[in-house]
Amino acid sequence: MPAAATGGRIPAVPGPDPDALLERFATLPAAGPLLARLRDVDDVYLVGGAVRDLLLGGMPVDLDLVVDGELEPVAALLGTPARSHDRFATCTVVLNGFSYDLARARRETYARPGALPTVGPATIDTDLLRRDFTVNALALGLGGRCRGRLVQAPGAVRDLQERALRVLHDASFRDDPTRLLRLARYRSRLGFAVEEHTRALAATAIAAGALGTVTGARVGTELRLLAAEADPVGGFRALAELGADGAIATGFGIRTPEAADLANRALSLLPVDGDPGAVVLAVAARGVDLGRLRALLDGLAFPAGQRDAILAAVGHAPGLAQALSAAERPSQIAAAVGGLPVEAVALAGALGAEPAARRWLDTLRHVRLDIDGQDLLDAGIPRGPRVGAGLAAALAAKLDGQASGHDAELVEALRSAEGGSAAPR
Repeated sequence: MPAAATGGRIPAVPGPDPDALLERFATLPAAGPLLARLRDVDDVYLVGGAVRDLLLGGMPVDLDLVVDGELEPVAALLGTPARSHDRFATCTVVLNGFSYDLARARRETYARPGALPTVGPATIDTDLLRRDFTVNALALGLGGRCRGRLVQAPGAVRDLQERALRVLHDASFRDDPTRLLRLARYRSRLGFAVEEHTRALAATAIAAGALGTVTGARVGTELRLLAAEADPVGGFRALAELGADGAIATGFGIRTPEAADLANRALSLLPVDGDPGAVVLAVAARGVDLGRLRALLDGLAFPAGQRDAILAAVGHAPGLAQALSAAERPSQIAAAVGGLPVEAVALAGALGAEPAARRWLDTLRHVRLDIDGQDLLDAGIPRGPRVGAGLAAALAAKLDGQASGHDAELVEALRSAEGGSAAPR
């Protein structure tokens, strides 16, 4: 039975001095405007990961608030909601340029395993008991009579002190199987151990096919969040520890030290304009049948751009690695890459073509001609494929150090476009 069904109020927990905790919170840039508006307002709490991180000495960025009462008056006090979700009694407000997520304290029930919850109003105590893990079931009162009141679900502070991840009730993974992926995310991010009973519950849920009861879009959202972590490789290794990766697709996951090393090498090559999540997901997907991969990513509701980057990396990186390794000139490196995305090139570099991949990623891809198609048209080349061929020849010459500057590039372009005649008209 979920802990929420046991009734009773959760006592405030002895712990850090309330004033000291609030003072630490007040040092956050987004906290000042919030505390000023809520100083005399009862029953508004900072909840979840922000309280956890404050207790761990961190500086949280995302601030989630729960109102133990009607949501609308508090939202109106803070500002006009930027968006709201009536089904879950939540809204987002922007104050002094900072965004805050607000929710009405609520209880949740599940019509069936994996379904979105049905919600109803409740107290802050019950609200904490519906959460994923005890270390996230914490609340800090921000104003009025609850100012400085630190509230916990049973064992939350103890588990925080012991660095343990524990679910709040035995039906947790059955009710919301996406918590399996969140468990891996927190395991990696916090470095906490998975409590033994929670690990057993996770294994049972995975074996029972719990992830199959959730829509692909929800699983895909959690995968993208995992891939967006500061240490995405660690997150996917934690997913493998739980055995949840294979439940997403046969062959999916980063299960060996060698695969983890491959992903880390690819990430080290990836430029700042690349997508680290796509690289890590591509490494995780290398064991998935390529013919099924596109359908899998579409079923997980991946955005088209990220999906295509993953497909390009999985499908082309091995062959590209061979071509890059064989390339002797910069123009050959560029020709091998063609129109492939940087994620595919980074993975190809990690597969054994690091020098050539790094050269293309760092410098060659940024080389631009001083001429353009209009220069060739002005020189008498008719519109059509000869213009493109001429520009390609000029770029190859420039990459190889055989042409530099407008005039030299135009000579090379015209030589190609005119079939050998280099004299401009």
